[in-house]
Amino acid sequence: MPVSMILKQLGSGMIVSIEIFFLTLLFALPLGLIVSFGRMSKNSLLRGFVKIYIAIMRGTPLMLQLIVVYFAPYYVLGIKIAQSYRFVATIIAFSINYAAYFAEIYRAGIESIPVGQYEAAKVLGYNKVQTFFKIIMPQVIKRILPPVTNETITLVKDTSLAFVIAVTEMFTIAKQISAKEANVMPLMVAGVFYFIFNYLVAFFMEYLEKKTSYYK
Repeated sequence: MPVSMILKQLGSGMIVSIEIFFLTLLFALPLGLIVSFGRMSKNSLLRGFVKIYIAIMRGTPLMLQLIVVYFAPYYVLGIKIAQSYRFVATIIAFSINYAAYFAEIYRAGIESIPVGQYEAAKVLGYNKVQTFFKIIMPQVIKRILPPVTNETITLVKDTSLAFVIAVTEMFTIAKQISAKEANVMPLMVAGVFYFIFNYLVAFFMEYLEKKTSYYK
């Protein structure tokens, strides 16, 4: 089968993989920040709950989390699962999984900021919200970009795990074509796509790192 025909058949799967990637980031990045606040909370009950959540998300396979999120409404609540829920379940599972990783990255970045900066902001008349978003957060973003880049690159490859609940992303389609044609070329084409996608993500994140660098 010619590469052009393979690309045509993989097209719809590529779109699904890209949708999973961007929607996961859209939800996981802000959710991770919220979770990091809970992780650093002075309320021991909330802090303990968040620590358990992070431990579960980081300590169990994403594939298992996809299965739980997809089948839980039926087996736990008795709700009939609609076909359209497959994609929704994928986004939910990916988002809560990556939010846990991003939360720890945010926490490390926030706690790396010297306490003196908070005190200086207070002297200058900033309230807590202004201090965080105008002084602390810009510095945190610069410090956390490298680890966020690593997680983002991993996310590109993890989109292929959606196959476990029969979401027809690109790698699933590539496997189907490969099995039907008895040819590994579709898998090779899919591999090239992941490489190019990752390269673009890394290039963009490197650009952001340079833009936020203090030293030119």
